[in-house]
Amino acid sequence: MLPLTVTAAVAADKKYDPGASDTEIKIGQTIPHSGPGSLYGVLGRVGEAYFQSLNEKGGINGRKIKFLTMDDSYSAPKAVEATRRLVEQDEVLALYGSLGTAPQTAVHKYLNSKGVPQLLLNTGASKWNDPKNNKWTMAGLPLYPTEARILAKYVVSMNPNAKVGILYQNDDFGRDFLGPFKDELAKAGGTAKVIAEVTYDLTDPTIDSQLINLAKSGADVFYNITTGKATSQSIRKVVELGWKPLQLLSAGSTGRSILEAAGLENAKGIVSIAYGKDIGSPLYAKDPDIVAFEALRAKYLPTVSADNSIAFFGYGQAVSMAEILRRCGDELTHENVLKQAIGLNGFRAPQMLPGVSYSYTNDAYVPMATLYTQRFDGKDWIISDKSVTQ
Repeated sequence: MLPLTVTAAVAADKKYDPGASDTEIKIGQTIPHSGPGSLYGVLGRVGEAYFQSLNEKGGINGRKIKFLTMDDSYSAPKAVEATRRLVEQDEVLALYGSLGTAPQTAVHKYLNSKGVPQLLLNTGASKWNDPKNNKWTMAGLPLYPTEARILAKYVVSMNPNAKVGILYQNDDFGRDFLGPFKDELAKAGGTAKVIAEVTYDLTDPTIDSQLINLAKSGADVFYNITTGKATSQSIRKVVELGWKPLQLLSAGSTGRSILEAAGLENAKGIVSIAYGKDIGSPLYAKDPDIVAFEALRAKYLPTVSADNSIAFFGYGQAVSMAEILRRCGDELTHENVLKQAIGLNGFRAPQMLPGVSYSYTNDAYVPMATLYTQRFDGKDWIISDKSVTQ
């Protein structure tokens, strides 16, 4: 038996905020398990599977992880309701991996006023890079303006006189790409310009009319700023219309499940930003990270397809969140969770390409500073030889 003085010293070394104890750590997220964004619900299911696997091995630093993934249906009011429940009733230590610019904007100020970490968001909106005013919120995806500027430079390099047509989601997600892309085209000094832009809403059953108008505009470049079902529909419609523009696609919509729904051959020639491995490609069949994910999927999620890249990215984020908690040791406070999240700088999550890692600093919450461009050849994404560092 330890002397009382030693026992007291050990206890004093442990610091807990609500959501943590000697035996448990509670974390949460909000995800569209239903509704128009339900394709992304697998992110939560993978998180559940990963933390279950950790718990079966003893948890993190001797504590079991209680992970609560709540359905917000990609609805801002539902995200508010679910987030408040996680913070005020469930008393989670932190939230991670929540999805969607609009839903997360709705809880942004609330979580920062409460001092609850809002980490590794599945949105790359520029507003998340604001450590001075909103230090508790950090994106987990490349920032959208960075992605848009790289693609604009690519367009100009391929065709200085490009005529661009844009389809974008009618919310903060879509607009966060639009402005920086147009600004970068203007900076290029050539005659490349946007000649047509149309929007769609997540609740729209189809985007056929929007694509017909873009095809008629005379655009020879199509910038597709969509998600989920709308992405698959738009890729198919371009082919049906006989329109043959250079196609640009936002990185969050390049998953193989989305492309397969569109028809892989229909996606041939699409250009996007790359930072993660394409789990469905034979190029990565023996990659240790993908092998580890496959073992997890086969045991806990057999109904999820082996090439579901959204699931693989969710796995990578769960591993990253576990690493943050592991680094916290016995100081499981909001402040230390945030400190360790920033400290991921240089950590390469399983889904990341070689050369890509987290790049957060105290002064800039830029998730990843090194990116690549890639082109789909009908079967695989072909990554460029040279990376682009912002």
